[in-house]
Amino acid sequence: MGNQLDRITHLNYSELPTGDPSGLEKDELRVGVAYFFSDEEEEVDDRTPSDCGFTKDHSPVEEGPFSLSEVEYSAFCSQECIFSKLRENEDLNVYSAKTLLTMCKPGDLLELVATAQAPHWVIYQHEDQIIHLHKGEIRRDSLLEISNGRHGRIVNNRYRFRPLPSDLVMQNASGHLGLRSEEICWTNSESFAAWCRFGKREFKSGGEAHSAEQQYFLKVHLSGSGVHTLVFRSLEDMIRERRRVDASGILKELSMVNGSKD
Repeated sequence: MGNQLDRITHLNYSELPTGDPSGLEKDELRVGVAYFFSDEEEEVDDRTPSDCGFTKDHSPVEEGPFSLSEVEYSAFCSQECIFSKLRENEDLNVYSAKTLLTMCKPGDLLELVATAQAPHWVIYQHEDQIIHLHKGEIRRDSLLEISNGRHGRIVNNRYRFRPLPSDLVMQNASGHLGLRSEEICWTNSESFAAWCRFGKREFKSGGEAHSAEQQYFLKVHLSGSGVHTLVFRSLEDMIRERRRVDASGILKELSMVNGSKD
């Protein structure tokens, strides 16, 4: 079964607006990234709701929907768009956990967001139960409890891969319950949840053979600073860097130093 899941290929989707099908523009800054950052599985922490980036006009108690100020991305493998988080193409509104539960069905990918923190991804199971990678363990928890005041959204279409049937998604997730750090081959909650839904080994740590022919291009859309393109050798590397940018915002400082603008 595992080999069959790994052979699932991308769908052919129309490219996002870009002058070059590889996702690179000639006047953009290209940053080669060949380094690793520490894993960030302490994403769901004990922050108070006021620490999550919600203003007095957007209290975490509110049902939503409303929007947050977020970095937007699109990503490409060779000439194919494989990931998109662009407000022009997607509803990025977020909702309270209570409201989100009324919108979910088993096997859905959910993303919990907070300012200056990497998003936390989970698989919705049923009622208020979710399965996720948290603090080095695959576990089942209550969404209402682990959200800790954060808002979230359904992100089934964030990755442009063909999803597995919902029963296989749940089989992937529940079949790994109880695994701990030394047994886990995913570096963060997003990689685990995405693997459950799409079954692609590229989401696993070391699950992808590096080759000179295959490169990943991450386009980071920074408000007022243009678009920056980063180059990676694996999907795992790209996910780690994008999540680091979400948590630290360090690419904003880099853009000012280099002065790269469209």
